[in-house]
Amino acid sequence: MGLIPNFKNIATRSPWIYRINAGSCNGCDVEMATTALIPRYDIERLGCQYCGSPKHADIVLISGPLTVRVKDAVLRMYEEIPDPKVTVAVGVCPISGGIFRESYAVLAPIDQYIPIDVNVPGCPPRPQAIIAGVAKAIAIWRERL
Repeated sequence: MGLIPNFKNIATRSPWIYRINAGSCNGCDVEMATTALIPRYDIERLGCQYCGSPKHADIVLISGPLTVRVKDAVLRMYEEIPDPKVTVAVGVCPISGGIFRESYAVLAPIDQYIPIDVNVPGCPPRPQAIIAGVAKAIAIWRERL
């Protein structure tokens, strides 16, 4: 036994969630806020909470189809998230581009640029679907620790 304990075996820390808007219409963002703020859906019961910096995040929720205008900023934020990280595409827009897929300003699907671990389809997805996606992301994140 070394002098430094193996904290992974002592306790499991809670994952932190960071949200990236990649050019969405904000419909999915409203539903993500619902999961965070309304006690009926309370995402904190899963043992996680939102954080204000990508440098502290473990799980990233991405909404929007990834527009040309925000691509560099989104990729930069994604790179700031430390490993192991889990990425959740929230809504149909990051998955396929949604109604914006034919636009000259859209680079969807987002998995061409960022690896996606969990897809939560819907336009917008219901809070229950977002919570289920986050629960799946937590399981993946714990496996990667």
